Amino acid sequence: MSATGDCFIVQSPNTAENTIIFGRNALDADALTEAQEVQYYNANVALEGKPDGGADVVKANGEILRMILQKTQTGIWGGDVGANDHNVCIAVSWSAEEPANDSDTLRSTDIVRLTLAIAKTAVDAVERIGNLVANHGSDNAKFSFVVCDTKEVWLVSSGAKLWAAHQVADGFLRLTNKGLSVKTAIDKSTDDLGDALKTLGLWDGEGDLNFASCFDAAETAEAEWSGEAPNGDGSYTLTSMFDTLRSAADSATSRSASVSVLTNGISCHWFTATPNASESVFKPFVFAPNPKISPLTKVPPDNTHTLLHKLHAQRKPNAVEDLKALEAACVEELNAYLAEHPNADEELDELMKDCVEAEVKFYR
Repeated sequence: MSATGDCFIVQSPNTAENTIIFGRNALDADALTEAQEVQYYNANVALEGKPDGGADVVKANGEILRMILQKTQTGIWGGDVGANDHNVCIAVSWSAEEPANDSDTLRSTDIVRLTLAIAKTAVDAVERIGNLVANHGSDNAKFSFVVCDTKEVWLVSSGAKLWAAHQVADGFLRLTNKGLSVKTAIDKSTDDLGDALKTLGLWDGEGDLNFASCFDAAETAEAEWSGEAPNGDGSYTLTSMFDTLRSAADSATSRSASVSVLTNGISCHWFTATPNASESVFKPFVFAPNPKISPLTKVPPDNTHTLLHKLHAQRKPNAVEDLKALEAACVEELNAYLAEHPNADEELDELMKDCVEAEVKFYR
């Protein structure tokens, strides 16, 4: 099964100074029947359970970081979107011909987790993705990722163990889940990329090198924004992204949604952990000293759904509207905290756990 998402990226001058806001609707035809997991990993377990496919190499190459991951498939080791405690956020925007779960080669979701475990900047993450693709990737798989930190946004595409990356300029961008995102604008890549593509018979050397078209992949076009577009005056905020994702959500295909607000202060990551952003509420997570996010967002053994997902599916008609008032209050309270605190302290350890448990009370 592929990992795809409709991605929305907003940078200065549309956001507050030194703030990048990244939103994603995970997509699949089985949106209502698949897991919507969110899991937190301390550094000592971040790479646990993946002895092959580059995990040992990652362990040997630097400090292991804490991370939070969203998983929209049961039984996978990695995640389709996530962030680490150095303000790096990575998401899969499109993938095809993924290797099997038990393969020694890496899936796109494995690459997200392995990279978040060690990358301290977006540029570092781009290069580590490239190394994992080249050394542990599949000959057939095609992936595209979005990589962000507090300063930069990158698009990374790969195929045939080759990769190319493009740094996104200031502004805003919507990426649909239709194919490889890197085309002719290439800022980093496999060494001698053109020669490598010619050797494989994927490019004839004529004209501009278009990475996406070399793999006969449908090129991801810049799509129209959904809802009210950013207007360049710095007023686009977290709640603006909530509105954008809800406007773009499709009840038949939209799985869980996520938003990362990356800033020089305390970055915050919001997850619905339930399908369809227009019928779900976002819960916040920050890298406090000892975060707890609730066992309700993890699929229990021998199950295919989280308990939160099951209760959300059984909700009363007015539950979501009532919860949106709770969401708004949470945003207001957290914003007030962030305005007064340069660092996250233990007061935020159970932030997401408390929000999940408050949500569940509306469903019982």
